Amino acid sequence: MNTIPLTFNEHQINRTILGGKTAVPENAMNVSVILLNRTGSQFKVKIFEELIKCNFASIVSIEPDTGNYNIEEIARRYPAVKFIIPHENVSDGEIINIAMAEITSEYALVLKDDLYIPSGVLLPHLAEKLTAKNSICIAPRLVDMKRNSLPIRKSPSSEKMHFVLDSLTQVQDGISTVFPFDYVGLYNRQKFIELGGFDYSMKSPYWQLLDFGLRAWLWGEKITITTALQLSYNVSEPPIEDATPNLDSLRFYLKNELPKYKLDHAMIRKSAFGRFWRHSGCGLMEAKKQFNDARSWVELNQYKFKMDLQTLIETWV
Repeated sequence: MNTIPLTFNEHQINRTILGGKTAVPENAMNVSVILLNRTGSQFKVKIFEELIKCNFASIVSIEPDTGNYNIEEIARRYPAVKFIIPHENVSDGEIINIAMAEITSEYALVLKDDLYIPSGVLLPHLAEKLTAKNSICIAPRLVDMKRNSLPIRKSPSSEKMHFVLDSLTQVQDGISTVFPFDYVGLYNRQKFIELGGFDYSMKSPYWQLLDFGLRAWLWGEKITITTALQLSYNVSEPPIEDATPNLDSLRFYLKNELPKYKLDHAMIRKSAFGRFWRHSGCGLMEAKKQFNDARSWVELNQYKFKMDLQTLIETWV
């Protein structure tokens, strides 16, 4: 298990970058698009055409596989789009980190290609309204193909002294959520970088998103949902969240549940090791390694914490 990342985007991967060499459009919004492609379909060229019409500062498209079509031909057809082709198996969170480093606008709208992306997906007046909130992330309302609400609102609570996450379908404009469902949202790029982005050492989307979201809240940021922006999936089965406990859930626990806030900083007490080891399922040496790694990470970031998880649950609205 890799050590906890200490800086933003510290893990670099082999990748090819094509296109994206045109100038920023005149009167462009201060928002770029990061498009994550799950389907690898050549029909997404229609998506590019709609996005280009929106006058975004830049468009970055992540290509998981180029076996089904000629990516170089598409890059020549759409020179304004920057294509990133990873040559390694990477998580959505890690590739979002990489894409964030490729843009210069203050905000980034992360989309998936299995969403229906209409013409004018983000109009300038709405972008101005949302970015004025200065939140680290604002998530849109997401629905399935039949316009049924999805459980996109995540609310923290506790049950028998254990952290639990409730998933709710009912949302109101501006309501809080722990993390953006399926990574889709409007991100403040600078705040995202200062937070450290997504933890690349986590491969599970659920635990990676939960770690990112709770870190944001514990460090004093907010993630909310807007009903002014609604998107629907164009696939029969929207993403299913897999919360199966694994090594990622262990890292999540060390970084978010174990730290306690006292006076003006967070800390992990040495006395917490025994309880952690008993429930970790790790051998003694591996448990010590993971525990000490987490303590060092918390010590490095101790003054970035504004509360601990217990306080967040007690004050959640």
